[in-house]
Amino acid sequence: MIATPHPQSTVLFLCSGNYYRSRFAEYLFNTHIQDTALPWTADSRGLITDRLDSNIGPISHYAVNGLIERGISVPEPLRSPIQLLESDLAAANLVIAIKEAEHRSLLAERFPQWPDRVEYWHIHDLDCALPTDTLTALSREVTQLIRRLHTQIT
Repeated sequence: MIATPHPQSTVLFLCSGNYYRSRFAEYLFNTHIQDTALPWTADSRGLITDRLDSNIGPISHYAVNGLIERGISVPEPLRSPIQLLESDLAAANLVIAIKEAEHRSLLAERFPQWPDRVEYWHIHDLDCALPTDTLTALSREVTQLIRRLHTQIT
């Protein structure tokens, strides 16, 4: 469900670790939205960053390489993955979890009032798909999302 855009609206991308898929979607969205007059920006968070190895690094090299291949520079300094808080959900105008089969149950466990208020995509992580397939699917979904947002205001 998309809330009515404010002067600056936010889409929040969620994945498990905020290391690979959600970060790629965030940077891709923010780059492509600049080519429009849409008042949107993206951010991203992880549902279980607090359960993962804290030495994982700031962002997946697959995400960085995929962005560079698409002509998108990655901002420096790179931030570390960020754990999702309820305040992040409440502040966003649109929340998208990257893979429903993986993320709906995590949302229900941690934020029981939120699973039915989130849009879900169906994009696999490295355990189920090659990075090229995942990043291509994310690129397609982000492009479709920007078209949809544009259609809603025209």
